[in-house]
Amino acid sequence: MGRDPKGRGPLSFEEFESNITAEHLRHTGLRQPTSLRGYVMRILSFVFLIVSLTAAAELYGSDEKSGSSAVHPEVWPAIHSPVAVDAALESAVNELMGKMSLEEKVGQVIQAEIRHVTPEDAREYHLGSILNGGGSHPGNDKHATPKDWLALADAFYDASVDTSDGGQPIPILWGSDAVHGHNNVIGATLFPHNIGLGAAGNPELIRRIGRVTAREVAVTGIGWTFGPTLAVVRDDRWGRTYEGYSEDPAIVRAYAGKMVEGLQGPAGTDSFLDNHHLIATAKHFLGDGGTETGKDQGDNLATEAELRDIHAAGYLTALQAGVQTVMASFNSWHGRKLHGYGELLTGVLKDRMGFDGFVVGDWNGHGQVAGCANDDCAASFNAGVDMFMVPEDWKALFHNTLGQVKSGQITQARLDDAVRRILRVKMRAGLFERGKPSDRPLAAKTELIGAPEHRAVARQAVRESLVLLKNNDGLLPLRRQQKVLVTGPGADSIGQQTGGWTITWQGTGNVNADFPGATSIWGGIREVVESAGGSATLSPDGSFNDPPDVAIVVFGEQPYAEFQGDVESLEYQAGAKRDLELLQSLKAKNVPVISVFLSGRAMWVNPELNASDAFVAAWLPGTEAGGIADVIFRAADEAVHHDFKGRLSYSWPKSVTQNVLNRFDEAYDPLFPYGFGLTYADQSDLGQLSEFIDPSARSSRKVYFAGGPVAPWQLFVGDAADPAVAVSGSMTSTQGSKHLIVRPVDYKVQEDARSAEWSGKAAAEVFLRAETPVDISRESNGDLALAFDVRVDQAPTGAVQLGMDCGKDCSGALEMGEVLAGLPKGEWQTLRIRLRCFDDAGTDMTRVDVPFRVRSEGKLKLSFANVKLVSAADGEAICPSN
Repeated sequence: MGRDPKGRGPLSFEEFESNITAEHLRHTGLRQPTSLRGYVMRILSFVFLIVSLTAAAELYGSDEKSGSSAVHPEVWPAIHSPVAVDAALESAVNELMGKMSLEEKVGQVIQAEIRHVTPEDAREYHLGSILNGGGSHPGNDKHATPKDWLALADAFYDASVDTSDGGQPIPILWGSDAVHGHNNVIGATLFPHNIGLGAAGNPELIRRIGRVTAREVAVTGIGWTFGPTLAVVRDDRWGRTYEGYSEDPAIVRAYAGKMVEGLQGPAGTDSFLDNHHLIATAKHFLGDGGTETGKDQGDNLATEAELRDIHAAGYLTALQAGVQTVMASFNSWHGRKLHGYGELLTGVLKDRMGFDGFVVGDWNGHGQVAGCANDDCAASFNAGVDMFMVPEDWKALFHNTLGQVKSGQITQARLDDAVRRILRVKMRAGLFERGKPSDRPLAAKTELIGAPEHRAVARQAVRESLVLLKNNDGLLPLRRQQKVLVTGPGADSIGQQTGGWTITWQGTGNVNADFPGATSIWGGIREVVESAGGSATLSPDGSFNDPPDVAIVVFGEQPYAEFQGDVESLEYQAGAKRDLELLQSLKAKNVPVISVFLSGRAMWVNPELNASDAFVAAWLPGTEAGGIADVIFRAADEAVHHDFKGRLSYSWPKSVTQNVLNRFDEAYDPLFPYGFGLTYADQSDLGQLSEFIDPSARSSRKVYFAGGPVAPWQLFVGDAADPAVAVSGSMTSTQGSKHLIVRPVDYKVQEDARSAEWSGKAAAEVFLRAETPVDISRESNGDLALAFDVRVDQAPTGAVQLGMDCGKDCSGALEMGEVLAGLPKGEWQTLRIRLRCFDDAGTDMTRVDVPFRVRSEGKLKLSFANVKLVSAADGEAICPSN
């Protein structure tokens, strides 16, 4: 984008596209162009990028160079949507709006969550939309059947078109996060997450994935998906890295329009938004992948040129494909939340780019705008958010918004603009003609959920997403007629291979039985080996009696989503490297080792690479992991069955400190560059990699809980009968005979805190622990404090202790009952406890393995969040008695 090098002004979308050739999608990697044209196109692509950025910097002058957040809509590309203006439809919208009351109009801009709204509510308030959040299901039952989903969709539809109160019949729109298939529904086809699809480099495959997803979602009566995610990820520490196709805008730009076309159907054709397609959402506008330190919902400090040329790349083709909704982003740009950034939401997106669909907010994202709350935010609406996503506080927001329109704080014209956009999309989607969800052509066709032809597309996506990073001595591909040992925590874990946003929000708490029809990595290997007369053995701990010919070790990150996946370091398994120990134990027994690494980001795995003879980056492959065996094993006739096609769409770090590592960066020095990926024809001898770790780069010393436990810390509950029971992800944990219940609760954002409720029948405790202790003696001597946010909902009736432990029979505890009892009930407060108080109480600060432990002997209910070390500012940090 930017300015034409000839000085004619901003490039239009079409002019920019003319500069993009097929060569833009070819990854550079270690493979060199095989023709002169390839060299020329690569050079021209790079020159075009530099000229564009330089011209933009000259245009913006000092503001742009200093990183100002000034917006210049005129230098953004103008988009010509293929969805033509329909005069008859616009007339119908205007006619309907003329019959609507003010209350009905306000209802249309409200989207509530199915756990907090009923069909009767939807009828009474004339709600425009509902959603099911991650991990939310009909009847709060994750095993709800497709027919259960359809029945609830019918109930909300019937309520929305009920005119018994004199209102207008306006069908409600149900939105869902179908981000790698219909991932909320048991038995659905689940595709590799976007990071894997980016490695596949196949835009046509992306279109087919969108088509399959639309068909399976339509079975359940839902008409709107919150996808695709178009983040261009610049710091892989971000917990949503796997939702982005690439660090490079070229791939995101190439994929965005194809996914929208697959979901919605080709604009301008009869299949556009027909009964076999869904309304798509381009998200999150704008800059979510570029926040400082990769912090989810953080601040993006990019220049306007970078925001446009890097982070907006996918929106260009999404809009060109006719995407009907855009979701505002949680992040800020130069300190201003995007949910309140009118210059971008309205000035750029709607006015300059010509977007005539509607902008939906993200989960209470409007509540983060300065001066706003979840139930009160005229500023976000006035900035351009047309529909509030307000899961729980929707009634209060309805009444407050209604009052703001009556008072003039929100103009009638602005409300009408939002309602007109929402009704336009609903009419384009045919909601007014198609009747209730169960009457639509694909409704209740459960044979489409996980259909064989759908799974075949997903299996192809798995094969094409795999990236071969190491293959010493041509170990791969394997002969099928061998003794194969399969081990590692991810070998037979469909939950781990599917990752976050899978049945539950975090993807935790799932077992293989929750995935009928799916194939684990072990299952795929066993089928291939045994079909050819070989033997395959699953050994969870890697032990064996009969020495194998080869070992396949499957390991990697456990599932996470959003901010709960944020990390401070890209080192894999910082501290206790259990998976490395497994690899090394097999190598010590002279067993050739093939590593299959499951992850939602590129990570520093030099020790694991050194301990492997072959290493495959498998990302998060979804339910059809048989595609892995398709590639790593030869065909029955010994020929190569499927070669590796995947190429890195994210640069792979060489050192543990390379957190920001992107193609075209200055001093770019990755271990594996963007575009790298071996094939079976390539010679590979990686050699011994450095395993040096700068101790200051490890993430575990100062932050323990931020939205969830920060790796390697884990949350536990315990009592006399069961001293340590892990609390997985955001799951509720009930300890003993309900002595202590820990639940996820909302504080600043969704489920970023934990509520702990003690019954008082027996002493119990909640604590954070890591297998490898940390030395925080320097922090203790430097007068730092343990800080945490706390809300007391029921004052303690017995003794309460806050402790730090340092291994077996080593602990320091402080009496906190009086402190907690003195806090205002039901209000969040921040407590800071000087570290030296724990030192004085007996904690050995050189080997802390439990930095936070709350133990109560009586009844107590509190919530906690943000457990970390901070400066002990004068007058703020306390030292309770011990």
